[in-house]
This record gives sequence, structure tokens and C-alpha cells, in this order.
Amino acid sequence: MSNNTIAAIATATGSGGIGIIRMSGDNCFNILKKIFVPIDKKFDWNNIKGYTIKYGYIINSKTNDKIEEVLVSFFKAPKSYTTENMCEINSHGGTIIERKILNECLLNGAEIAEPGEFTKRAFLNGRIDLSQAESVIDIINAKSDKEAEASFNQLQGRLSEEIEKIRDDLLDLMSDIEASIDYPEYDIEETTNEKAINSLNRIEKKLIDLEKTFDNGKLLKEGVKTVIIGKPNAGKSSLLNNILNEERAIVSDLAGTTRDTIEEFINIEGVPLKIIDTAGIRKTEDIVEKIGVDKAISLIKDADLIIAIFDSSEKLEEDDYKILELIKNKNSIILLNKCDLSRESFETINYISSSNKNVLRTSMKTKKGMTELYKMISDMFNNNEINIKDGIIITNIRHKRQIHKAIENITKTKDIINKNMTIDIVAIGIKEILEDLGEITGNNISEDIINKIFSKFCLGK
Repeated sequence: MSNNTIAAIATATGSGGIGIIRMSGDNCFNILKKIFVPIDKKFDWNNIKGYTIKYGYIINSKTNDKIEEVLVSFFKAPKSYTTENMCEINSHGGTIIERKILNECLLNGAEIAEPGEFTKRAFLNGRIDLSQAESVIDIINAKSDKEAEASFNQLQGRLSEEIEKIRDDLLDLMSDIEASIDYPEYDIEETTNEKAINSLNRIEKKLIDLEKTFDNGKLLKEGVKTVIIGKPNAGKSSLLNNILNEERAIVSDLAGTTRDTIEEFINIEGVPLKIIDTAGIRKTEDIVEKIGVDKAISLIKDADLIIAIFDSSEKLEEDDYKILELIKNKNSIILLNKCDLSRESFETINYISSSNKNVLRTSMKTKKGMTELYKMISDMFNNNEINIKDGIIITNIRHKRQIHKAIENITKTKDIINKNMTIDIVAIGIKEILEDLGEITGNNISEDIINKIFSKFCLGK
């Protein structure tokens, strides 16, 4: 790891109560000494104590003019976020003043930090492993309490501990296999093979259980993929606007107004939804509108939830029956909209009510039925059933892929054993499983993958 000192603004761009400029590296305190004048005249730069805060001024290092009144937090190696000497300059919030302070750091020897470089140093210096480092960005981007809680558990090392336990079991198995290779005269290969199968079966079950948690983790991280469908003018855009409590979609009496999808993320009673409004489904000769209709139909296939909305004041037509067929056997909620009108079609109401148990009578105009809709969604995707405190939830697709690769290699290794192939070939299979799991925690991973992971971080983190 390079010993250069890095600096960056750690707070979000814009006006705020506090702005933080962060520095880390061997030369951190020497640079700070040139630009920070503590009020305490007895402050000893040669005997800085970690976990302390000093009040003073940032100055222009050339003119000695005061730039800003600040508090500086000191963190001494190895007891810091990066395990290096670190400081955080707390100023008033505001882009101009933060940049002026950062510029003084850079003029006096610091280098601008790359995205995620502080956390990258924490990983490379051994304070956290790779899965913990990835959880930092997940916490920052969390869209619900449950997702934040799952990410925090990962930051605390829950996933790492479980992976290391499994790797320890594999290493124990590996030592038995190596003993068979080193001491063939004892003829213990048959016993070793039997033990290997039993061990691999136990490990495989643990990994399969971990992989299964990704279904819940995906919902926590990406949200329930919710597609709103219906004929033009059924009330789809009004439904989206009511859910978001803002005029996000254009509402018009003119059919075919929505021609493309509109996506938004919202949290309903603790359930994160990635909600997608689609073009009205109908036969059309308009090429652009037809593309939108085809896209709406294709989205239904991958949706976690479909909200189909029908105009209860009109009789069912061919397009309505097509929509009912599309959502057949799908996780869906049907809204019989426009129940505020006096001309409701009881034929439509009775037919649809008999086709699906999740049917609500609604009015997007008066917002009737919205509370019932939220409760129904909450009941269908009850995050209280996702027990984060007592278990590990896989939310990262990279981790899921590595676990899946490990399971595939376990299957291959068991097949090698069952075919009575030599024990040294079995050893190769075990090593591949260890490497698959090692990539989760960063025990063995390429620099390219590390750089790709940290490039997703924001500056200053």
C-alpha cells in the first residue's frame, strides 16, 4: 500500500450545517501542522493523542490569513478507520469553504483521494475484509430499515465469520487429504474419501441455505419489482401519482398518453417497492405506442408483484381478458377503479372478483382503497418475516455468485470422489472451493476486481 497521504471532502455536496474534509497517510499531521492553528497554544504536535478534538483555524499557508473556524479530530495509527494517521477537519458546511480547505491540504502535500480509497485502505491494511468493505456502500445506499440492518450486520462481520467457519471445515478436510497423499503406505484413502463426502455434504447444505437468503436480500436491496398494468385510461398513472403523493406521471383523458415505462422507488409500510408504470395495454397501430405495450407485457414476466387496474365503470373487452390471462398464476393485486362513479358495471365487478382473491374496489380520484392496498402489499411481502437479527442475509450479487460457484465445485468434487479418481485430484477440487469462498472475503482476489468494487464508492469514503 502506498504511503502517500490522501485527502477528500467526506460530506455531500451542497449547503449544510457541517462539512468534513478527511486526510489519511503517514504525512497527515505534518500537512495539517502547516494549515491548522489550534487555539490551545500549548498544543504539542510531537505528542498528538488519538481520539481527541482541537478547536482552531484553518489558514492560508502562504499568507497566514484565517480561512475558517474549525474542529479537528485526530486519529493515530493503527487505531483509525484506515489504520493510518488520520484527521477530519470539521468546518461549516458549504461547497466553497470545503474546497478552500481541501485545496490547502493538496497544496501542502496531500493527493486527492480516489472514490472509496479510505475504505480501500482499511481493507488493504487488514482492518476489514472485502465483504465488510462492500457493506459500507450498501449502508450508504440503503433504501429501507431492513436493508440498512442487513448491511450493518455484514459490516460487523457476520457473513465473514460464517464463510471463515466453512473455509476452516474445508481446510480440515484438506489436511486429511494431504495426509493421504503424503503417507500412502497407511492406505487410508477409502476412509478419507468417505469422510470427504460427509464433510462436503454438510458444507454444501450450509452454502445452499446461505444462497437461498439472496431471494430476501434481493427484495431488501432492489425492492419488490412492482409493475402497474391496465388498459389506457384505467387509472395507472393516477395510481402511481397517489402512491408517490406527487404528480409524477401525466394524467389525461386522452388514451395512450403513457408510452414508455416510469420507474420510482418507494417504501410502503417497511416494504421497499421498485414501482414501474407502463403503457396502456391495447391493440394499436401506432408504432411507438406498440413498443410501449410490448415492453409492458415483457415486464410482467419478471415482476415480483403486478398491480392490474381495471375501469369498473366499463364492460370487459378483449384487452381486459388478455390482461387477466397475462397475470394468471402471477403474484398480483387487482384494482377495480372508478368505484366513485354511479355507472359501475356489476358484470365486470363480479367476473374479476371471482378470478382473483386479491381484489380491491378503488377510486384514484378520491383515493378510496389506497390504505387497503398498502396493507395488502405489506401482508404479501411482510419484511418482519425476514429475521435479520438471528440470521445472515445475502444482499450482494457478487457474494451470491461466488457461493453458487462453490456449490457447483462441491458437486464436481463429490462426483470425482464417487468415480474413485485419485485423491490428489480431489484436493484440486477442494482448493477451487476454497478459492471461490476466499473471493467473498478478499483472501484471494485480483486487483482488477478490487478496483471495480471500490470505484462504486463516493469520494471521501
